[in-house]
Amino acid sequence: MTKPDYLWDGSGEPDPELQSLEKSLSQFRHSGEVPNFPVRAPAKQSLFSLPRLASNWVPRLAATTLLLIAFVGSTAVLYRTSLGFSDPTGWSVAWLSGTPQVGRRSLTGESDKAQLRIGQLLLTDRDSSATVNVAEIGELSVDPGSRLRLIESTSSRKRVAVELGTIHATIWAPPGEFVVDTPSATAVDLGCAYTLQVNEDGSGSLRTTLGWVGFHQDAHDSFIPAGAMCSIHPQFGPGTPYFEDASERFRAALRTFDFASESPEIREQSLRTVLAEARPRDAFTLWHLLFRVSNKQLQLVYDRLVSFVPLPPGVTRAGTLDRNPQMMDAWWNVFNLGDISIWRYFEQHQAPAVTKKASR
Repeated sequence: MTKPDYLWDGSGEPDPELQSLEKSLSQFRHSGEVPNFPVRAPAKQSLFSLPRLASNWVPRLAATTLLLIAFVGSTAVLYRTSLGFSDPTGWSVAWLSGTPQVGRRSLTGESDKAQLRIGQLLLTDRDSSATVNVAEIGELSVDPGSRLRLIESTSSRKRVAVELGTIHATIWAPPGEFVVDTPSATAVDLGCAYTLQVNEDGSGSLRTTLGWVGFHQDAHDSFIPAGAMCSIHPQFGPGTPYFEDASERFRAALRTFDFASESPEIREQSLRTVLAEARPRDAFTLWHLLFRVSNKQLQLVYDRLVSFVPLPPGVTRAGTLDRNPQMMDAWWNVFNLGDISIWRYFEQHQAPAVTKKASR
């Protein structure tokens, strides 16, 4: 360690590192005489003038204040983003036809655009249509006779409510980020393209053309892969999904089973028709039915399911009839229609609040 005397007056034993530093800096040492600077008389201070020292600090203080304000503002923006606060700019809406209305503003031509903000409605009459940019993660095409409201737009969740009409959604966001409320159920995008239609009474349907969609209502879930559709009802929530190329008898019997207010005997007859008309491709519909039939009917559905698809590894008959969660997830994954772990993550971490309940 360097002796204090050396640091003070150059005496004593120097530290080798300090000597090396002195040697490196010696090239910058001034070798000439010390210049003489004229002495200036102190300026007279007016009683109303600031002291010289204070006046020199005014611009520095102003600059420091501006930097502090900028820092605090930037930190606030980052903090709001990290917590998922809403983006106040809204979503861009573009004219397609007629005079769609965004809030109180009507769009009237190709170059006309508006911002749909949180809480505002996008209305299209029977002659109007529009497109909506979903915060840079997708696009909605809104058909005539529709009513759509922006509910939420944050870094982790984009949410709208389709109160009436039809939308065509194309979304390239991470699964679960884009959510659509309807009077009957909540549609959760899992990376896809789909069409959602809502009637005046709150019923409707969803058709998937790419990827898959989850319909969520309390613990009542329906998964709709590409080529399939699902009906919804305000009293019963989402129905049992099915491929659109299924037979008419299959689809009609499924509608009766899901939504018709019939006796248990008629519902069981409808179920038997569904099972009789089912094809191996319809195994995913039978999987959904395992959650919807009575305990007495479970064996019927199970027998038909295993006639199409062998038991997955680690899955047992008893576990399936008991609807063991891990075994039911293993069943779904063998259909190769989408990894169900994506949906489980959504349920645990991102599922929006649900206010309606299925009564059946």
